[in-house]
Amino acid sequence: MLKHTAWKDVELEQLNPLLDRQMITGDKIMLARVLLKKGCVVPEHSHENEQVTYILEGALKFWIDGKEIVVHEGEVLCIPPNMPHKAEAMADTVDLDVFVPPRQDWLNKTDGYLRGRAAKK
Repeated sequence: MLKHTAWKDVELEQLNPLLDRQMITGDKIMLARVLLKKGCVVPEHSHENEQVTYILEGALKFWIDGKEIVVHEGEVLCIPPNMPHKAEAMADTVDLDVFVPPRQDWLNKTDGYLRGRAAKK
């Protein structure tokens, strides 16, 4: 399906006081614009989706595959499916995350690990 969208027209979803996101999905891919305030922690999690993270502004520190990796503005991190990872915003950060396939837990709002509460059943 052909889509042409401006970010200003996409709902900004506040997940917690330090984390907002916007999402655009195609048939087999998802693009998310994620806004993290300095100190925001994304708890350890994993998912079946392959993920590519591109930092537009700021920096994210990842704990992944037994390593600490800081991804700075202009850098990209590719995360394989089912690999546990955690992240912390080292500064106010804007990142673009690409997921294949789209994250169903994000679409149906069962991503409690980001919302600071248990996922809905």
